[in-house]
Amino acid sequence: MTSRAAANGGTNMGLWNTDIHSLHSNPALLNKYMAKQIALNYCNYVSDLNFGYGAYAYSLKQKGVVAASIQFYDYGSFNGYDEFGNKTNNFKANDYSINLSYAKPFKDSSFNIGATLKTLISTYDIYQSYGNAIDFGIIYHKNNFNVSILAKNFGFVYKTYTNTSVNDKLPTNLQLGLSYKLPKAPFRPFVTFDYLNKKSLKYISPVDTTGKTNVLVTDSRKLDSTGFQKFAVRFNSGFDGLMRHTIIGTEIVFTKNFNLQIAYNYRRQKEMTLPERRGVNGLSFGFNMNFKRFAFAYSFSKMAFPGNASIFSLTIKH
Repeated sequence: MTSRAAANGGTNMGLWNTDIHSLHSNPALLNKYMAKQIALNYCNYVSDLNFGYGAYAYSLKQKGVVAASIQFYDYGSFNGYDEFGNKTNNFKANDYSINLSYAKPFKDSSFNIGATLKTLISTYDIYQSYGNAIDFGIIYHKNNFNVSILAKNFGFVYKTYTNTSVNDKLPTNLQLGLSYKLPKAPFRPFVTFDYLNKKSLKYISPVDTTGKTNVLVTDSRKLDSTGFQKFAVRFNSGFDGLMRHTIIGTEIVFTKNFNLQIAYNYRRQKEMTLPERRGVNGLSFGFNMNFKRFAFAYSFSKMAFPGNASIFSLTIKH
């Protein structure tokens, strides 16, 4: 995760720009203006969880642009116990993604296509798992209007933690992003549709945090037989299902060297909200500041009451 992506609700896959950090969200955003940029991102999350991202891009001139990147998740140190509850050695858990990306414009430079090949490495104590995946994206950008389609994580796991199975599929994600920079205002509103390959993203725990059975699972509620209430229930269910695929927000472009981002992720808000406590989970914001030789960005994401995320990004320009 990069600062700009986090500020935009988790991804900025439909926002054409010259910031190399956008490569993390969509390989089709890789372009010649990112050449010789170095991207560095870091976040210290709750309970000693750390994650970061780094990337470098190089122009092949008429042949396109290539980039190499790496992403890591460090989950910290854990106390080890055997099946009888006896303490054993402490252990660590880490995930890595080592990536190679390529992008090239069509003859009509309003279209850009890109792909990222990813090698996935996961290590939990003595257990390891490996996989490969590819992301493929295309974006149209013209007259302040952007529309992009992205297919993520097409691949497989060729070594599982226990070697009990092989060729497991990875969770694919089909995304659609649209944005438009208003011609006479500093706003660049956007909408991103996430996991379009899945009909439902609803998750309800059978037992809520108060220890009671969740009535939405048992379906024990009594509904009136009126047509209006039946319509209202169906409408609310359909609206909830649609919004769980949707991220909305805007960038506020004050100058070419300074902009703000604010976004709302409905699904995150639903999944992170506790029944006994309400808040602004799912809200995120951030800013970007560009200078001649470097750029700095910061984002804040409201995840849950004990776990907000602040991500710092640095871009070095050669």
